Amino acid sequence: MKNLSIIGAGAAGTMVANHLRRELPADWALTVIDPAPEHLYQPGLLFLPFGARDEAKIRRQRSRTLGQGVQWIRRPVERVDTDKRKVVLQGADPVSYDLLVIASGSRTHPDETPGLMGNGWHRNIHDFYTLEGALKLRDALADFRGGRLVLNVAEMPIKCPVAPMEFLFLADAFFRKRRIRDRVELVYVTPLDGAFTKPVCNIRLSHLLKQKGIHLETEFGLAEVDSDGQKLVSYDDRHVDYDMLVSIPIHMGAEFIGASGLGNEMNFIPTDRHTLQVKGHDHIFALGDTTDLPSSKAGSVAHFQSGVLTRNILRAIRGQSLLADFDGHANCFIETGFGKALLIDFNYEVQPLPGKFPVPGAGPFTLLGESRMNHLGKLAFRWLYWNFLMPARQLPISDQMSMSGKQVVTEEMMRAAA
Repeated sequence: MKNLSIIGAGAAGTMVANHLRRELPADWALTVIDPAPEHLYQPGLLFLPFGARDEAKIRRQRSRTLGQGVQWIRRPVERVDTDKRKVVLQGADPVSYDLLVIASGSRTHPDETPGLMGNGWHRNIHDFYTLEGALKLRDALADFRGGRLVLNVAEMPIKCPVAPMEFLFLADAFFRKRRIRDRVELVYVTPLDGAFTKPVCNIRLSHLLKQKGIHLETEFGLAEVDSDGQKLVSYDDRHVDYDMLVSIPIHMGAEFIGASGLGNEMNFIPTDRHTLQVKGHDHIFALGDTTDLPSSKAGSVAHFQSGVLTRNILRAIRGQSLLADFDGHANCFIETGFGKALLIDFNYEVQPLPGKFPVPGAGPFTLLGESRMNHLGKLAFRWLYWNFLMPARQLPISDQMSMSGKQVVTEEMMRAAA
């Protein structure tokens, strides 16, 4: 019996496992390694700080998300011995593999930034990329009566690159509904040269920041947080004062990746951008947030990757050449507040374009435009996540981005929009 092992049972690992449990040859066993007892729907964390009380609905026992035929080993991974093809576990015998998929995600590391976890941590310095952080921030925002609220991205890449802007848009609506918006200054401090990671979005969507009164501080390389003085300090000695800081801390891959010699300096795994094979290791594949790919670290990307990787795993088992089918496809809803949202659809080569999705000319979702339907789509995604994406059921959307229904934006149109 041969063994396919998957490290990580988050969104990416679960989707691949549930795809492959129905497709693997009878002489292959399927093992998933993850110590966490629960699966967390991470997009749901965004709404908790603004009063949502549905945290129970964004958590599910992992035994309910992995299908029959998947052996689940509940142990932390110490390292991968690539020469012997073994996964070394804490407190248990190593797991041998013939093929290995790494889907161990990324984690926030506030400890990497001097001062971030000082006296203000979870007092007037908060995060919302963890369940604990989002719940503490919910209490803090409920008591906030005014002042300078700064959201800072410490360093890229991060999970869900649009989430910082979503937070600020929802914060604007939250304080307006409480009738204290005139007493709150919202500031976005980013290491990028614009609010969004894509130039088209910066040009076409920057009006939202002006409309909502959000001040933008760009190209800010965070050196430290002075929690006593309540200010951010950049490497070029710029200062940004705050009354409340919402931090998106540095993200890194799992520690075992570094211990195995598989990652870069941030423990992200160098991965072929089209086949999803780990560079230098023909028996290892990676997907989701753990890779170093120039695609978004988002659930939709993991979904599109899972179909491509499933096909390539089966081809590797049959001794066939791999397909270079992953094109960087990402699809993201962006909450803008007051029951509206945007939708963007893009890949490695094509920036977000206006149009309709998924049916050309009909939608029902509008690309690069605010709509109530987009907001409803964002809310409905949680049901889709639990009932279609995690069980790896077929959806009528291609893994690769389609240009159908999209309006091509020329450089002249971009200059005119700017």
